[in-house]
Amino acid sequence: MSKLVLPHGSRELRPLLLEGPQREEERRKAERLKRVPMTTRETSDLIMLGIGAFTPLEGFMGRDDWRGCCETYSLPGKKGLFWPIPVTLSAADDLAGTIAVGEEVALWDVETESIMGTLKVEEKYSIDKEYECKQIFRTADPAHPGVQKVLGQVPVNLAGPVKVISESYYPEMFKGIYQRPAESRRLFEERGWNTVAALQLRNPMHNSHAYLAWIAIEVCDGVYVHQLVGKLKPGDIPAEVRVKAIDALVSKYFRRDRVIQGGYPMEMRYAGPREALLHAVFRQNYGCSHLIVGRDHAGVGNYYGPFDSQKIFQEIPEGALQLRPLCMDWTFYCYECGSMASMKTCPHESKAVIDENGKYQGGARLLLSGTLLRKLMSEGKPVPPEYSRPEVIAILKEYYDGLEEKVEVKLHGFATGEAKS
Repeated sequence: MSKLVLPHGSRELRPLLLEGPQREEERRKAERLKRVPMTTRETSDLIMLGIGAFTPLEGFMGRDDWRGCCETYSLPGKKGLFWPIPVTLSAADDLAGTIAVGEEVALWDVETESIMGTLKVEEKYSIDKEYECKQIFRTADPAHPGVQKVLGQVPVNLAGPVKVISESYYPEMFKGIYQRPAESRRLFEERGWNTVAALQLRNPMHNSHAYLAWIAIEVCDGVYVHQLVGKLKPGDIPAEVRVKAIDALVSKYFRRDRVIQGGYPMEMRYAGPREALLHAVFRQNYGCSHLIVGRDHAGVGNYYGPFDSQKIFQEIPEGALQLRPLCMDWTFYCYECGSMASMKTCPHESKAVIDENGKYQGGARLLLSGTLLRKLMSEGKPVPPEYSRPEVIAILKEYYDGLEEKVEVKLHGFATGEAKS
C-alpha cells in the first residue's frame, strides 16, 4: 500500500482524460458540436483537469463555487472543498446566447487549432472581474499579468463537467519531462520515497534554487524538481530553454537517487500567495508531501511581500491540505562565509558590490533572483560565477545571443534586496 500523501480531497486521482476507443468516439462527437474558443490559460487548466492534477474537480466552476473560491477558499458544490484559485471558462456573449443549458460543446484551442475536449453546460453566468482580481491577486492593476488575463476574459462563464481528449503538444515537445500525477507517484513509489519536497520552478535554476533543493533533501526522502512548461509573460525564458538549463544543473550537481525532474502544463497566474496554495494543491496530487516556499513565491513586481506566500499557509483552515510548506528564508552567496547562506545563518549584513564586468568589489551578500539573472543576460552583462553554474550560463547566453528583439526585464525591490518586508 502506498505511503504517499493522498490526492487532494479524494482517496484516488480523478483524471478526466479519455483513453483508447472512448477518446476517439468523443473526438468524433466533438466535431459535430458548437466550438467554444479557449484562451491559453483555459486550455492549460483543461489539461490539468485531464491528467488529474486538479483532482477532484470535474470541470469548470459554476457561480457558487467561483464566489466561494474567491471569498473563503471553499467550493459549496464540492462540500466545502478547499480550493484557492478559480478554474473557469469564458465565452463571448453572442456565442453563449446560442448555447442552451444541458447542451454539449466542443472546447477549441485557438493556438493549436484543435479540439481539446467537450463540456456539458450546466450553468451560464457573468462575474465581477475586478472583484475576482482583488480577491485573487490583491490588486486590479491592469499592469499585473494575471489581472490582464482576467480583465481580458469575454463576458459569460460556462460551467459543467468536461471530458478531455488531448494534452496538446506537451507530451511530445517535453518528452521525458512532462508528467501526469500518476506517473510521478509511480516513480516516487519505485524509489521507496514517502516524503517528497516539490521545488517549483518557472526560471532557469540558479544557485539559490539548488541550495533550497539540497536543504529539502536533508529532511525528505527526495526532491521533485517540478518546472512549469506552460505559458509565461513576455521577457520570461521559454520553457524549452529552461528545461535544458535546469537539466544541465541537476544532472551534474545532484545525486541521481535523490532527485526526479518533472514538468507540468499550467500557465502562470503570478498570483503570489494564492498561487502558492494552488501549487500546494496540485503538488499533493502529484504525490508530494512538502512544497518548498521561498522568497516571493509565484510573485511578480512589488504586488506582494517577499514572504506573503509563506504567511498564507498559516491563514488557511486547519486540515485544508495534507501537504506542508517548507518555508525557506532569503538565500544568497556570502563572500565572507565563502558559501551559500540565508538570513537565518549568515551574520554578515553588507551587500556585495559587483562591477559592470561581473567582478566582485567588496561586501558580503550577493542576492540571487531569477529576475536579476534574466536582466543581466538580456543586457549582455557578465554574470558573477557565484550566481549560477557555468553550464547554465552557457545555455542562457546562447539563447539571449540568438534573440533578434530584446525584451526589457524590469527589476523590483524583492529581486535586488532593496525591499525587505
